[in-house]
Amino acid sequence: MQLFEFAHYLPENLSTASALLLIIASFFTSAMTAAFGIGGGLAMLALMGILMPVASLIPVHGLVQLGSNTGRMWRMRAFLNHQILLIFTLGAVLGAFLGGSLVFTIPDAVLKLILGIFILIVTWLTLPKSVSNSKTIIGIGGFVTTTLTMFLGASGPLVVALLSKTFDERQQLIANTAGAMSIQHALKVIAFGFFGFAFAQWLPLIAAMIVIGYLGTIIGGKLLGVMNEDLFRIIFKISVTLLALDMIRRGLGF
Repeated sequence: MQLFEFAHYLPENLSTASALLLIIASFFTSAMTAAFGIGGGLAMLALMGILMPVASLIPVHGLVQLGSNTGRMWRMRAFLNHQILLIFTLGAVLGAFLGGSLVFTIPDAVLKLILGIFILIVTWLTLPKSVSNSKTIIGIGGFVTTTLTMFLGASGPLVVALLSKTFDERQQLIANTAGAMSIQHALKVIAFGFFGFAFAQWLPLIAAMIVIGYLGTIIGGKLLGVMNEDLFRIIFKISVTLLALDMIRRGLGF
C-alpha cells in the first residue's frame, strides 16, 4: 500500500510519519516486554504522548496493549494461574468503570502533566512488592491498578509489583502479568466504549500495531533470559525520561 493511500485510513489529526513510527515502535516495545517482563507499555505510552492527541491517548493505548498482552499471554499460557487472574478480575471490573466515569473530566494539559510525572515516578522509583499474596490483596490490587490505568495508561509496573510476591519464577510472573494486563486493558476498552470514545477511526492503525507487535512478542520471547538486563534498564530509563520530560513541557505550555 502506498503512503498516500495509507494516510486515508488514519485519523485527520495524526500524520503518516507519526503513524509509521508508532507501528515500528510497537514491534520493539512488544519485544521489550516479552524479553524483560516490563517496560514496553510504558515506552509506548510515552511515545504516543508525543505523537498523538492526548484525548485519544489512553483509549488507543489500551486497545494496542490489549493485543500485545493477549499475544504474550497466549504464547505463555502454560504458566497462567487462573484462580489468581479470576480474583484480579473481580476487583478490576469495579476499577474500570470508576476510572472511566471520571477520566473525561480532566483537561488535556493536566492529563499531560499527570502522565509525564507518573512515567518519571515508575521509571526511577523502586516499587515495593505487595504486602501479601492473599486473595484479598490481589482483588484490591486489581481494583486500584485498573482505576489508575484509566487515567495513566501504563500500569504494568504496578501490576508487576502486585504479582511479584505471588510469582517468584520469571516466566510465571511475565505470563500472569500479561494475563492480568489483558484483563485490565479489555475492561478499559469496554469502559471507554461505554462512555462514548469513538474507536472506529483508529482501528486501522491499531490493527497494524497489534500485528507488528505480535511479531515483536515472538522475537522478544526467544530473547527471554538471554539479553543483558542491566544495559537495557539504563537505555530504557534515559529514553523514557526524555519523552516524559517533553510531555511535561507541553503540559505546562512551553
